[in-house]
Amino acid sequence: MSDFIPLSVPNLSGNELEYLIDAVKSGWISTSGGRISEFEEKLAQYLKVKKVAAIQSGTAGLHLAMILSDVGYGDEVIVPTLTFIAAVNPARYLGAEPIFMDCDDYLCLDIEKVADFCEKECDFKRGKLINKTTGKHIKVIVAVHVFGNIVDMYALMKLAQKYNLTVIEDATEALGSYNKETGDFAGAVGDFGVYSFNGNKIITAGGGGAVTAKSSALVDRAKYLSSQAKDDDVRFVHNETGYNYRMTNLQASIGLAQLEQIEEFIGIKEKNYALYKAAGLNLLGFQKNIRSNKWFYSLITDDRDGLIKRLQENNIQSRPIWTLIHTLRPYKQCQSYKIDKAIKYWGKVVNIPCSTNLTKDDIAYVASKIQ
Repeated sequence: MSDFIPLSVPNLSGNELEYLIDAVKSGWISTSGGRISEFEEKLAQYLKVKKVAAIQSGTAGLHLAMILSDVGYGDEVIVPTLTFIAAVNPARYLGAEPIFMDCDDYLCLDIEKVADFCEKECDFKRGKLINKTTGKHIKVIVAVHVFGNIVDMYALMKLAQKYNLTVIEDATEALGSYNKETGDFAGAVGDFGVYSFNGNKIITAGGGGAVTAKSSALVDRAKYLSSQAKDDDVRFVHNETGYNYRMTNLQASIGLAQLEQIEEFIGIKEKNYALYKAAGLNLLGFQKNIRSNKWFYSLITDDRDGLIKRLQENNIQSRPIWTLIHTLRPYKQCQSYKIDKAIKYWGKVVNIPCSTNLTKDDIAYVASKIQ
């Protein structure tokens, strides 16, 4: 058993070092190099999408997706309050304001409340959804797939079509999750899909992210904008405002080696989740109609802070879920709609160790300290 059991750390047991050494020997270590395009191609094949743009982070991907959704100053974006703040901040980068929505019992966006808000609190005029309270145009819904669960994308896409809204899937936590009935992967149903390869994700590149879209032309445009909107490599001609958002060849080398192991990692996640359940832990479930990547395990408890403290005293790292964004200082004045379940779960959920390199002894020890 480990002396310290972290919450979620990388499993670098594949070809990571070999691919990194190859990249260093080649001299291609920055935002050019063959591993980047190879990673993009392999990821697109895995997700069964046409194209993927490898970028600097999931946050950068969300920013680009909002730019390509024509979000701008004075617009509004529907977002969940129960999520990591990176799903919301890009709206502010562009001068737009978020409208905060509640979660369902899987911690994902409550589609019924979104539909209720659109019907009762908005007018649909000349192809635009207008917020009655603010008079502003709502352009986008950000659907965050939380901890490996998936938002009901088919209901959401039907709603979005009705009100002419663009859907951005924040699949940063759900790479590898898919709908069992359709085979559609998280991030591959909406207008845009965004992924993260941060160090704690199901696969990592030491950072980095990716964006895909229904339109291949928009993926190409994401690549263009992420490369400083460079129109002439020799004369440094830039006809638009671009961003330094491309993934590096070093990151892509790690990401490629990790992608080769993703199904193995998901299999381990499933086994470890089952071991925790067999130990009698009250874990939040995953939807039955999806194959979840089971990225994070959510324990339901009436003693959240006491449990976190007890685990810490026993060298076990755990975390509460995020502070609800509509309560944070930068967003307190923003509109929110019928938020109650998110408040309930915020006070009851503790994320417990879920790394793919946990041993059975580690899991038994964690379970014993929780019980």
